[in-house]
Amino acid sequence: MENRNRILKLCVTGLMAALAYVAFTYLQIKIPTPGGYTSFHLGNTFDVLASLLLGGWLGGAAGALGMGIGDLLDPVYVTTAPKTIILKLGIGLITGLAAHKAFRIQTLSGKKMTRAAFLSSAAGMAFNCIGEPLFGYFYTAVILGAPADAAKALAGWNAITTCTNAVLTVIIASLLYLALYPRLKTNGTLQKIGPHYGSSEHTETSAKAA
Repeated sequence: MENRNRILKLCVTGLMAALAYVAFTYLQIKIPTPGGYTSFHLGNTFDVLASLLLGGWLGGAAGALGMGIGDLLDPVYVTTAPKTIILKLGIGLITGLAAHKAFRIQTLSGKKMTRAAFLSSAAGMAFNCIGEPLFGYFYTAVILGAPADAAKALAGWNAITTCTNAVLTVIIASLLYLALYPRLKTNGTLQKIGPHYGSSEHTETSAKAA
């Protein structure tokens, strides 16, 4: 049974990586700047959704893999693939930490679960809103050797597109999770793919039943 659960987690991780790749590659609007390209895209949606479902490590790995491959296969972004992999893994880890360590989201229901989904998604994207411009400037100026003015211009545009992407991601990923949650929990899939919290996992359910 444990091996089956591992295979299921691997399959869901692969699915989320594929969806992140498709959303990042095909649901994207590129914007040229003096320091390179930035873009509006929906790839982060499946990074965050995967982290809500699977936990931070697997969710972050799915986002990093999907969007990292997206960069490697795009001549415009191929040089920024390492930055993308690091930041997308970070999004997953922060989202998963909030969802499964702070809120224990799988033990919640109703408004508490809705609040946890939105706040956890927002935590991951807040990290990205800060990390993308700052780390992006360092990466462009120091690693790629771009002129400081060009790196600053790209960082400024990145801040705009990243915050826009963040708002869309928080809304879409949270709504997708809330839509999937009841069915996945009812058929037992959520318990198989999500983190296990130990004996306190069903605390809220038991308290309500009592």
